[in-house]
Amino acid sequence: MRLDLLRPLYERQGPYASVYLGAFTIPERKAQWRSLRDRLEVNGESRKATLDALEEEIRLATPGRALFAAHGEVLLSEPLVEPPHPLALWSPLPCVTPMLMQRGENVPHIRVIVDHAGAEVTVFGAGSPRRTVVEAASWPLQKTSQGGWSQKRYERAVDETWEKNAVAVAQEVDEQARRIGPELILVAGEAKSRSYLLQHLGTKTADRVLMVEHGSRSNHGQFEEDAERALDGWLDRKRAELLERHQETNGPTGMARVAHALREGRVQAVLTPGELPKPVWIGEGGTQLATDPDELRRWGVPEPVPERSDSALVRATAMTDAELWFTDAVTDVAAVLRY
Repeated sequence: MRLDLLRPLYERQGPYASVYLGAFTIPERKAQWRSLRDRLEVNGESRKATLDALEEEIRLATPGRALFAAHGEVLLSEPLVEPPHPLALWSPLPCVTPMLMQRGENVPHIRVIVDHAGAEVTVFGAGSPRRTVVEAASWPLQKTSQGGWSQKRYERAVDETWEKNAVAVAQEVDEQARRIGPELILVAGEAKSRSYLLQHLGTKTADRVLMVEHGSRSNHGQFEEDAERALDGWLDRKRAELLERHQETNGPTGMARVAHALREGRVQAVLTPGELPKPVWIGEGGTQLATDPDELRRWGVPEPVPERSDSALVRATAMTDAELWFTDAVTDVAAVLRY
């Protein structure tokens, strides 16, 4: 998964308050928050202001929420689909791994349901999905079987309208692809319009297209299920490819070797089995982490501090523009290298 969303978190210095709470009613949320707040050590006005800012966020009605705050400001408030295990702690870095594990890999992709009149285009990138309806021409759209001398000309005009709408859809999809760099473009709808769309997409965009069997604009039917199944398949293949590359290239395994590669900016993807609470040592810089504090001192960190391994890994991964992948196929943290 890409971690672009987390980068602004690391623009501040800690300590960070990380809070996970889940309740369905306002009274339940308030009661849980009082219990969590009691766990947090209030030490100085800066921390009190941070707790006050967090208290404003608990009124939002979601099954679960992960909140990260520092110096009197909530830096990230992320809704969760399932109530999480309640957690509240101060730490040098935000404790984001439980949130990332529940949210799962966020695959930037575009969903398109196309027909003769245009298309519904939904973009899944950073933030909430964005839906756009594209229509260029509304007449003529339907072919007839009346016959007569004008039949062929009329049918040609209908085909031209269908293609004109497909061109408009292709332009929209190409533009959105340029903006978010999708991994997949899932296309469903009428067969002729799908063919026209594929003809008019740019080469880079067309290479990412995967046709989905079910779905129309009037009735999505099984489209959402097909789309989710296609995404799951893509994720499984991606994990397998990364694991194969790691094994073939004898990539680094274990916290010490992966931390060294991250400090050098050579990591394309980090593979991790999940939460890693064992401490490592970190500095203020995004890639300053090591299993030995003396190693960090040799890198110019005057006072290394202990932090959870997973929190340090996530920061270094985000700040080096690498990817993070959770997988049961590894028992220890591993890395796929860029070079």
